[in-house]
Amino acid sequence: MGRKSKAISESITTLSQVMMPIHTNHYGNVHGGTILRIVDEAAYVTATKHARKNVVIASMDHIVFKHPVHIGDILNVKARLCYVGRTSMEVEVTIDTERLKIGKTLQIGSAQLTMIALDEYGRPTEVPKITLKTKRDKLKSRQALATRKVRLTKGEQKK
Repeated sequence: MGRKSKAISESITTLSQVMMPIHTNHYGNVHGGTILRIVDEAAYVTATKHARKNVVIASMDHIVFKHPVHIGDILNVKARLCYVGRTSMEVEVTIDTERLKIGKTLQIGSAQLTMIALDEYGRPTEVPKITLKTKRDKLKSRQALATRKVRLTKGEQKK
């Protein structure tokens, strides 16, 4: 019996948070680490909704912060599956900031995270496949797989 397949839409997650003084440095800019924590949380929720198992982060690819995020901004982090292996899930996360006082939304950046599903003993365990319904889904899946292959090849070279 093969693994069940689930639609990508079943696990899409958006987390939004008002950025407060506790999240910022002395210039009023939000710490990158604060943004990364929310990125990790969004990927965790998406992967858990898909796998319905414990998940952990295995890697996070390159991220660039294109604009600063300030006190009072709303940070919007959206996560969606791009590719699913046997036990791993590639999650694409986009990061936007909404400047409430001026009504402007800016794309801050994006990242791709690899999440691994774990069984009750902490060992990698199988997850459902994903159903790729649109051309965009298929393209994103091919891109995520290519990125994953490069990442794994780099990891092998370091050994």
